[in-house]
Amino acid sequence: MSEIKSKLPHVGTSIFSVMSKMATQYKAINLSQGFPNFPVAPELVENYEEVIKGNYHQYMPMPGSHRLLVEISQKVLTHYGRDIHPEEEVLVTAGATQAIFTAIQAVIHRGDEAIVLDPSYDSYAPSVELAGGTPIHINMNPDFSVDWSKVEDAISKDTKLLIVNNPHNPGGTVFSEEDIHAIEQIMLRHPHLFLLSDEVYEFIHFEQKHISINSRETIRDRTFIVSSFGKTFHVTGWKIGYLVAPKYLMDEVKKIHQYIVFSVNSTAQRTLANYLPQADLSDLGRFYQKKRDFFRGLMKNSRFELLDCQGTYFQVARYNEISNLGDMDFAKEMTQKHGVAVIPVSGFNKDQHDDHLIRFCFAKDEETIIKATEKLCKI
Repeated sequence: MSEIKSKLPHVGTSIFSVMSKMATQYKAINLSQGFPNFPVAPELVENYEEVIKGNYHQYMPMPGSHRLLVEISQKVLTHYGRDIHPEEEVLVTAGATQAIFTAIQAVIHRGDEAIVLDPSYDSYAPSVELAGGTPIHINMNPDFSVDWSKVEDAISKDTKLLIVNNPHNPGGTVFSEEDIHAIEQIMLRHPHLFLLSDEVYEFIHFEQKHISINSRETIRDRTFIVSSFGKTFHVTGWKIGYLVAPKYLMDEVKKIHQYIVFSVNSTAQRTLANYLPQADLSDLGRFYQKKRDFFRGLMKNSRFELLDCQGTYFQVARYNEISNLGDMDFAKEMTQKHGVAVIPVSGFNKDQHDDHLIRFCFAKDEETIIKATEKLCKI
């Protein structure tokens, strides 16, 4: 039998798949994988039902539905004051992960380096490797802040891309004005550098407001900005996102995009084009802040130490008062023995360093949060 040489020899099943499978196996409450379990907006469902009845079942144009591209452009203008060309600077993608992958393929060549800030979403580094590049991992501080001097020191003549995630998964942090300024200064000092800004949780922020790179004229001409309708409208299963980039970068992205998916789900695009003008995106942060506060309030009597949560729908917790186990073993014990599935944060770190932290997802209905916290407070 012929042998195959793996392009990703060190990559196995993602920690998200592992823990969700365990949750099903042990009938545990799944606070691990980041998906909402409550209904989506009735107006969105009604729109989808109407679209399904209509004649929108064939291929959309490769960059996306013209109407949806226009609505995305209007959204960017409304929220960030950036005027983008709908046909030239926006691309509808099969989820944010595909946008990330395609953007990386467009700029990373063999021998190039890309800086990844750990803990990081698990698609970044493999995408760089598949492009022939080398991911350079830099650990964030224990509180998930970034030492930008370490980033600066890691940049070489081979560094082509800096990847940032804001608001941050799993840390729940949101970049401050000082962080954004530090990114700007790094980009200005290194004109050969591109930026990939993963902003899929852009509307889920609380006391610390999210600052999009869309609002930064000095560096957005070298930046890919990734967004997610799945995260924004609680429709993760639709797998639909979009990418914003200047035309000269988008032209290269589209060359690759057309050979990966060509075009994206037509009925979902039509539905979103209909729904986007009426959606109040500014309300999403308030919606999830109530869930965050509800979860944190119920956890006050637990022995978990909850870290600050400024954005996303994830809450990181330290469990030192409960166990000396490593976070992976503790997450397994949580699932098997206590009936609540969580994510070990070391799974987001290239070096697997373990700070005894786990991640809860609070994008759940009140009944699920109550049942889960009752179990967690007994540990």
